[in-house]
Amino acid sequence: MNLPKLIQGGMGVAISDWRLAKTVSKLGQLGVVSGTGISRVLASRLMDGDISGNVRRALANFSLPEPVQQIIDRYYTPGGKSATTPYKTPAAYTIKPPKFLDQVTAIANYVEVFLAKEGHSGIVGINLLEKVQMPNLASLYGAMLAGVDVVLMGAGIPTQIAGILDKLSNHEPVSYRLDVHGADKDDDHRIHFDPESVFPGIAKLVGKLKRPKFLPIISSVVLAQALIKRSEGEVDGFVIEGPTAGGHNAPPRGTVNLNEKGEPVYGEKDVVDLDKMKLLGLPFWLAGGYGNPKQVQSALEAGAAGVQVGTAFSLCNESGMRADLKQRLIDKVRAEEAQVFTSPLVSPTGFPFKVAQLEGTLSDPDAYGARNRICDLGFLRILYKREDGSVGYRCASEPVDAFVKKGGVIEDTVNRSCLCNNLTATAGFPQVRKDGYVEEPIITSGDDLVAVGQFLKEGKTSYSAEDVIRYLLGPFMNAGPATA
Repeated sequence: MNLPKLIQGGMGVAISDWRLAKTVSKLGQLGVVSGTGISRVLASRLMDGDISGNVRRALANFSLPEPVQQIIDRYYTPGGKSATTPYKTPAAYTIKPPKFLDQVTAIANYVEVFLAKEGHSGIVGINLLEKVQMPNLASLYGAMLAGVDVVLMGAGIPTQIAGILDKLSNHEPVSYRLDVHGADKDDDHRIHFDPESVFPGIAKLVGKLKRPKFLPIISSVVLAQALIKRSEGEVDGFVIEGPTAGGHNAPPRGTVNLNEKGEPVYGEKDVVDLDKMKLLGLPFWLAGGYGNPKQVQSALEAGAAGVQVGTAFSLCNESGMRADLKQRLIDKVRAEEAQVFTSPLVSPTGFPFKVAQLEGTLSDPDAYGARNRICDLGFLRILYKREDGSVGYRCASEPVDAFVKKGGVIEDTVNRSCLCNNLTATAGFPQVRKDGYVEEPIITSGDDLVAVGQFLKEGKTSYSAEDVIRYLLGPFMNAGPATA
């Protein structure tokens, strides 16, 4: 399969939605949908009335009508819910999820990929996180049912994914070893997914599925080597993401020091040796700070197959970010006031997380202080071993007393943000609490946020995904795609 020179990053909760991915894919590049939290997004789109009818059209194409009808009956609200009505949310995942949760998760990913691929022959990828382990089996299967071409995954060491893709292409049962804090070396905690149990009869209906290409997102040659050696199936290439990229960043290698702003300091140990990467014999794409033509050129000259770009696409017309937030950030860029802070604390995962500074969002101390801590989506919960040997679930962003009661350290709760709810609000689906509080957004962006003004044509205050692609790849548009 040919892969283009530009991969559009898989961002946030529904920032890289099907509309953005479809636009990029139709222009000959790799459009990517984000599978993170997509079950919540599907439910919310239906509760908002699915005015365009796109979601219901995709659902109508799913092979089994019964689970689709259950989803419609539970979430669809003709005309849309009122602004004061809370969203119904799918249950948080556990090691033994109910069948309906696996169905909703798989079908939500199916819908996103189906809509991204509909009506053209371009290729579409899906981005998932190793840190969000429990929904991944259902997510992968749903995306594969829709014919996803590429799976990208970072935020961890995804050694299991390639083998799981092999099995799911044949509708075989799969399991996923889970990271459990405090587990003994001989413990083996797994979540299971059996396509035939979740969707009886589907294998006969759809036949063998295409096995998508697998591109892990990595931050070092050592990690690439480990994945090649330990992966349970074939790895098809890598995305090498540097610390200037948005979202979660890999922590600095070695001792972590903070600069005068309180951000982690990255050094020479964090620079990837591209000559060593070339020796691995697999194609790679560079990410983090490659949002201009000169950087694209330098990546290609260094032996990369191309680049992955996120921030530029996050603020384009087609992205899923709330329109008013996009415009306010673009206005800050134009006024040379845009700032991005790499927070070592905000993510409950403990990974550094980049936050665009914008008044009224959770980057604002007043907005942060006004929020009561709650964990009701649970995508970033960690698993831990209880004293009786059973598995529990906790999140450093949940109420402090609850976290400590579950064995968490109180210091780990300081300045943590509920990324699950905050990022969902950024995409326009803020939860409404019983007391009337409406969840505020948090915006993640790479360091090159300050440079998105380069995509604005004279006199314009917004730009399209096509503007990004033509600006970045203008000199290379006729050079042909890379091959993986």
